[in-house]
Amino acid sequence: MVARQRTQATPFPKEELVSQDTFNKALAVGRPPNVVRNFPNSQALIVSGKVIDRAMLAKGQAMTIAANGRNIFVIEGALKAAQRANAAIIIEIARSESTYCPTTLWNIARRVDYLCNMHNITVPVAVHADHYFMKKWDDVPVAKAEISSVFDAGVTSIAIDASHMTDDLNLLANIEVSSSIPSWAGYETEIGEIKGEFGLSTPVEAKYLCQGLNAHGLCPDWIALNNGTTHGIEASGEGIQVDVTAEIHEALKAYGTSGAQHGTSGNDSARLREIAAKTKTTKANVATALQMIGWGVKVNDFGNAIMTDDGRFDKVPGEGLQDALWEEMVAYADANDIHGGNYKKLNLPFERRWQGQDATSRDRMAKAVEDFVHHLLVDVFNADGTADIACDLILEAGSYDLGAKAEQFEDPAEWTEEKIKARAAAIDTDKGPEGDFDD
Repeated sequence: MVARQRTQATPFPKEELVSQDTFNKALAVGRPPNVVRNFPNSQALIVSGKVIDRAMLAKGQAMTIAANGRNIFVIEGALKAAQRANAAIIIEIARSESTYCPTTLWNIARRVDYLCNMHNITVPVAVHADHYFMKKWDDVPVAKAEISSVFDAGVTSIAIDASHMTDDLNLLANIEVSSSIPSWAGYETEIGEIKGEFGLSTPVEAKYLCQGLNAHGLCPDWIALNNGTTHGIEASGEGIQVDVTAEIHEALKAYGTSGAQHGTSGNDSARLREIAAKTKTTKANVATALQMIGWGVKVNDFGNAIMTDDGRFDKVPGEGLQDALWEEMVAYADANDIHGGNYKKLNLPFERRWQGQDATSRDRMAKAVEDFVHHLLVDVFNADGTADIACDLILEAGSYDLGAKAEQFEDPAEWTEEKIKARAAAIDTDKGPEGDFDD
C-alpha cells in the first residue's frame, strides 16, 4: 500500500496526526466491505459508527460531532476540523434532508470519500444516515428495501427513527428492519421526537425499547431522546436537560447503549460540556449552526443565528459566501415564502452557485465551519485525540467489525409481538403534541 503523503495544502502539525504506520494498518483492515467495494483505491479511513462510539467511550467524558453535511462546504470544514483536532468524527445526513439538500443518503459517502482524499484526511470517519424515519407501519416494508440501498452506497451507520409511532410499533419496526442493517454497522434508535419541553422521554420507555431489542439479539450503539432540546435554532433557552439524560443513560447501563444528542445547535458551551461529562453521550448532532456559519450569517458564541430587528438573518459583509450571492438567496427565499429555519431549503438550489464562486470565497466558507467545529471538538466535546484511540480499537480487533457492546440476555419468549404490545400498553408516558419533527 502506498503511504499517503501530507501536502502543503494540508499543513497540519505532525504531532496532531495519526501516525502514518498506524493509519496504513487501520486502513488495511478498518474499512467495511461496502466501503471497499465503492472506493477500492481510496485512502480515506471510512469506518463503522461503532468505532467512533467506542473511541469516545474509551477516552471517557467525550463526544464527537455528527455534522449534518447539508452542503459540501460543511463536510469539508468538519473533516478539516477533525484532522486538526486528531478527532474521530461522524458526517451525516437525515432522510428528510436528502429531499432539500444536494447531499443525500446515496451520495454522502462519495462526498466524504472525495474530500478525505483531496485534503489528506487521515482521521477515522463514519458516514451516518440520520433519522431514517418510519411514521406509520406502512412505511416499514419500504424501509426494509431502501435501507439496504443506503448501505450499498457506502453508508456505515444508521439511525432508525420510528419514534413517531407508539412504543410497541417503534420496537417492532426496529426489529423488522434490522435484517437490512449490516451487523458491523453503527446503529442508533430513538424513543422520542425532538420537540423541546413537550413529551420528555423517560427511563421506562427507553428501557422498554432496549430490553425488547436485546431479546431479539439487537444492541443499539446509540439511543436518541427527547431531552428538552429542539431541531433547528434553539431559541427557548431551556435546551438539553442534563439530569433527564443522565437518568435515562443510567437505566440503560446493562444494554451498553450510548446517547445520541440531537438538536445540539444553539445550546451553550457550558451545557454541552456538562452533557459530555455527566452522561453517556458520545454523538452530538449539529446541523443548522454549521449551515449558517458557512454562509457568513452572524451567530452567537454557540452557533445561534442572530436576527435583525425585522426578523431577518444578519449576514456579515465579507464573511462566508459572496455578499451579492447572499442577496440572491434572500430574494429567492422571499419570492418562495421561505423564512427562518426553512432557509435550509436553499441548499439544493444554491450549492452549484456556491461552488461556482472564486477559490477565496469557497475556502472562506469551509474555513468558517472548520474553526467552529474545531472549537467544539477540542474545547467543548473533549474529542481531541480520539482518532488515535479509534485506530487502536480497529487494530486490536483486527477488523472493521467491533461487535456488540452487550450480549443478548433478555428472554425472547417474554418479547413476542403479543407481549410487546401488552407491555407497551402498561407504559404511561406523554409523547407531547403532534408535529413535523423530521430533522
